[in-house]
Amino acid sequence: KRSARREDAPWVLVPFLVLALAPPLLPLLLALFLWQCPGAVNTTSGSAQGVQTENVTVAEGGVAEITCRLHQYDGSIVVLQNPARQTLFFNGTRALKDERFQLEEFSPRRVRIRLSDARLDDEGGYFCQLYTEDTHHQIATLTVLVAPENPIVEGREQAVEGGEVELSCVVPRSRPPAVLRWYRDKKELRGVDSRQENGKVWSVASTVRFQVDRKDDGGIVTCEAQNAALPPGHSKQTQYVLDVQYSPSARIHASQAVVREGDTLVLTCAVTGNPRPGQIRWSRGNESLPERAEAVGETLTLPGLTSLDNGTYTCEAGNKHGQARALYVLVVYDPGAVVEAQTSVPYAIVGGILALLVFLIICVLVGMVWCSVRQKGSYLTHEASGLDEQGEAREAFLNGGDGHKRKEEFFI
Repeated sequence: KRSARREDAPWVLVPFLVLALAPPLLPLLLALFLWQCPGAVNTTSGSAQGVQTENVTVAEGGVAEITCRLHQYDGSIVVLQNPARQTLFFNGTRALKDERFQLEEFSPRRVRIRLSDARLDDEGGYFCQLYTEDTHHQIATLTVLVAPENPIVEGREQAVEGGEVELSCVVPRSRPPAVLRWYRDKKELRGVDSRQENGKVWSVASTVRFQVDRKDDGGIVTCEAQNAALPPGHSKQTQYVLDVQYSPSARIHASQAVVREGDTLVLTCAVTGNPRPGQIRWSRGNESLPERAEAVGETLTLPGLTSLDNGTYTCEAGNKHGQARALYVLVVYDPGAVVEAQTSVPYAIVGGILALLVFLIICVLVGMVWCSVRQKGSYLTHEASGLDEQGEAREAFLNGGDGHKRKEEFFI
């Protein structure tokens, strides 16, 4: 019996050892259990608290507000950090010397900071950390957009009448990539687009080609750029003025329609062309200009006219695309002569119009006569056939022979 009691003695001491070591090991065991099963026990101070953030989008150079919403805040430490994990504010106190960041609000419900003059380098995740028994943190992602500047529009080569013009439109910086559109005379043109990524921004280009004529000189072509960084309905535009070169044209205008002896006549040579002709030459048929004539640029002045000044006067101008000339026939009348003023409409055109009107009137009259005769013959035919049917025509015969007229008689 004594030997059996001696063998059971160590087992009797185990409960006393556990009771002796339990108080020092209990906190360690509890902490290990909470670390492995954080949701097994609800704490009154830490687990009920939390933070909430929202993502923010801002245009480059704009103002962004980053907000951390606190739930059941008990005065614990709140820390805000930038994407580089540099502390901006520690429990409401500035920690980073960047004056663009300002603390707008620090209350038990929210912490809000304000970022001015946002840059691409500011983009990323901003950490909002709440230090309690359990550390809570959320990330607010800041996205910085880049609005396009006014597009740069250039022509690849000089436009010439009858040829094609090629224009390019470039926006060097935008994010997201800008959408480019072409407009000409309020109609959209289809261009060929390309884009290239340069770091965080995009370079966008568009090219358009179309045919041009002299009437297109001075026309407006617009390149428009849009992206999400601009307010809704807004865009950046650049207008390009077309420069179309073409051969010149000339026309002479006289200061008066009827010229008499002793009058002063001023002839003006109206010249158009691109490039504009730099020199205008005056001449009179195969003769030289009168000694009294004064030719200055576009005008030719003929004072004290006489019949000796009669003739065909010519103005000529040219550029690298061609030559142009205009004629004016001068006829000087006696002071007492009765003449009609020359009209700008040629007599041949007036005569042609009158002849056409007369022809149309004759055609209408001939048509009316033909219709009238046809209707009358139809009436007589129907009348005779009606008499035959009713039996009222007793006899119908033809009298006559050679050299006599044919006659038709109806006896009733």
